[in-house]
Amino acid sequence: MAPPWSRSQAAGDKAGGGRAPEGRPHLDPRHSHSHPGRSCRAYQRLWDSSHLILEELLDQESLLGEPVPDPERQSFQYRLSSLYLYYLGLLRRFDTLYDQMVQPQKRRLLRRLLDSVACRVLELKDDLVRADLCETHCLDQVLQDLKLTPADLEVPIPKYFELEQSSILKDREHMLVELLSRLKPEISEGSFPILTRTEAIILLQKAERARQGRLRATFMREIRKEEERDRKIREEGRFKFSQDEAAITIQKVWKGYLQRKRAQQDRRTEMEFIGMLPSASLAEPLGAASQASLGADVRRLRQTEKEEEFQLAVVKAHDHLRELEGPDMKEKMKEQIRQWFIECHALTGRFPDYPDESLGGSSLIFADKTPEQVRMELEVQVQENKKKEQEKNKEKEKEGKEKKKKGEKTKKGEADTMLRALPSRSIPAINAGHKEYTDLWKNRFDSLFPSQSFDSETLKMEQRKDVEEEIRIQVDDLMRQELKNLRLAVDREETRPMKPPKKKAGKKPGKKKKEKDLTPDRPMDSLFEELVVSGLLKKSETVPLKDYIGDCLYLGSALNLANKLPMPSLADIRQNVALYAILRLGSPDIHSMAPLIRSILLVGPSGMGKKMLVKAVCTETGANLFDLSPENLQGKYPGKTGGQMLVHVVFKVARYLQPSVIWIGNAEKTFYKRVPKDEEEMDPKRIKKDLTKALRLLTPGDRVMLIGTTDRPQVAEMKGLCRTYERILLLPRPDYASRYVLWRHMIEAQGAKGTQHLDISALAKVSDGYTAGCILQAIQAVLTERRLLQLSRRPLLTSEFLGPLAKLDPVYREEEESLKDWYFKTPLGKKKMKFLKDQDAAEEAKAKEKRK
Repeated sequence: MAPPWSRSQAAGDKAGGGRAPEGRPHLDPRHSHSHPGRSCRAYQRLWDSSHLILEELLDQESLLGEPVPDPERQSFQYRLSSLYLYYLGLLRRFDTLYDQMVQPQKRRLLRRLLDSVACRVLELKDDLVRADLCETHCLDQVLQDLKLTPADLEVPIPKYFELEQSSILKDREHMLVELLSRLKPEISEGSFPILTRTEAIILLQKAERARQGRLRATFMREIRKEEERDRKIREEGRFKFSQDEAAITIQKVWKGYLQRKRAQQDRRTEMEFIGMLPSASLAEPLGAASQASLGADVRRLRQTEKEEEFQLAVVKAHDHLRELEGPDMKEKMKEQIRQWFIECHALTGRFPDYPDESLGGSSLIFADKTPEQVRMELEVQVQENKKKEQEKNKEKEKEGKEKKKKGEKTKKGEADTMLRALPSRSIPAINAGHKEYTDLWKNRFDSLFPSQSFDSETLKMEQRKDVEEEIRIQVDDLMRQELKNLRLAVDREETRPMKPPKKKAGKKPGKKKKEKDLTPDRPMDSLFEELVVSGLLKKSETVPLKDYIGDCLYLGSALNLANKLPMPSLADIRQNVALYAILRLGSPDIHSMAPLIRSILLVGPSGMGKKMLVKAVCTETGANLFDLSPENLQGKYPGKTGGQMLVHVVFKVARYLQPSVIWIGNAEKTFYKRVPKDEEEMDPKRIKKDLTKALRLLTPGDRVMLIGTTDRPQVAEMKGLCRTYERILLLPRPDYASRYVLWRHMIEAQGAKGTQHLDISALAKVSDGYTAGCILQAIQAVLTERRLLQLSRRPLLTSEFLGPLAKLDPVYREEEESLKDWYFKTPLGKKKMKFLKDQDAAEEAKAKEKRK
């Protein structure tokens, strides 16, 4: 399948004179703040090329709905993977456009497109999981075919998640800090040890004498070295050079030094060029990046100014249209409705029933329909309601017969749905946004006038619809009364209001019980304070997701071809957390449209960064952190109903202050097969039932997510754990590529720089089996403050890290195999193993046929 941006790039070349890589704006951001017209045109070109890509992707969407036979599974997965990567690129483009475009009307359309494309990415991810039977996917071959880089796999987190919630987060943090400051005991003066005058003088004397002793020892050491040098000269005698010999010796030493330095410089330049050493000249890129970020901040300030102007123009246009065109609209609507009364009376001999407001009121009359059509529609609705009631009674009779046949059909149905993309809820929204762009903004040259805040004609069209709707409601009230008077005067009959259609009654098993409010009389502020005081609502540390360092898997497709199961890399884990948690919690529109995920379980050995990922989710989305770990619940909300009250209060406050993350550390303890004797007092299983019930009550739009972390899932009950946590992510020990990136990044983060004496590749090889936490501990043990001060005189050596690393315990193969065996007993793992067994059996059958 050819990349869909092949034609859009050509269009961009014509418009901008160069080709822009996928997912990156075709502009020089360093000059965006100084040339607003130029940057506006550049972003407009980027928008135009993005819609060319989007148009081609929408044409390909229809092919995904067709069922695919099982032998064509790989081609189906390839199509899904390609679309997934294309939509990721579009998400990156729309995020850049929404963050940097200034025109408020365009930004509203871009916001809808951004959320819709993000939702489509999540839908394709869900389809990929069902097709691959795995949470992680080997996309290296697809990347190579589409000529993309591993950077294109990264899931972009929309910048408006943080920017639009900054004020709310500051207020919430201020309130949380105030509550926590009340709880901290004030440090009294008696807490410091009091010294007498004599004791203080003795302490100062000790310190001063020790300092003088160190100085004297250093001075004496230098004197002894000098005396030893003089003694050797006296014993051996000094060799005397002639003037020419001395000059030749000096020249030889100096030329040798210069040549060695030149050779070292040439080698370093070559190694920097091929990417084996970090570049030493970082001043210019850093300056360009800071200048680009300054330009982006300036454009955001302009966005707020233009938005304020637009809001004032909206109010002004609305009032102007209501005063100027409102009376004419009102009289015109009245005349049309009176004409409808007369025509219906002439056709049927009686005046019609006025449509109820729930049906749309007089909007049915203004929909370019004849009176007969409107009357027929109202009658058809009444008849349909009667038919539905009759059909429900028939369905109840058939349910008993169909139950027997369902068992046989479900097995075939599962095979069909496995290779068919589910219906999309985001495609209609994307189509609507693309159509609005085509009708209103395509081939518009607004960028020639960057000072223009908004399009007045488009604004009038939008406000005219709102004014018409307001006036229609007023006219409906007047005309209902006029219809009543007409009936009394002409037909001498009282009005019969049109009843709205009855709401569909759902099936009994599908009904969701409303949660009973156990705290109806308590205000939300008191519940919030109670959770903070009890330590259940905590302040999360600021940890961006990009700090979870790890590289992607480059040989996943090769391992699949060799019938070896590739384990997920750290980059796969980072991308899954962004997809499953951050994108959903960051936006209410995305959460309401995307497939619902209520809970995630992170499984992996200690030191893999599970808690760090939880903090990253809270940081990127601005979510509140609720800690329901069994150790944190000990002694809180005691009694038989204490667990129920605890879960109720936490979920009630979490919904009110959404987005929220409910974290359960050591999640296996909540689902223990058998509680150890030393933990019976803790009673870790007391919230098990109430937790599962509360999770089921979460609906699309409730941005509350349960995240559990565990390193011993084997001791938990499998059924209960998998029923509570919908997605299970396995975090294995890092591979070579991730370890290499971890060593390099963590050493640089501590303030040291890579040198030729430091072989990071050897460190990555030696640290096989160690987690990221172990690597960080070894680096911190070596790079102390004293060692950092000595780097200029004594560069870092590879051997310095081996000692501290050897003192730490690695992840032994038995522990890793135990986690893998447990994972393949989960529902998704069982499906994967069954599919692999069936695949192996089919290959063996083919091989036997060939032999025969």
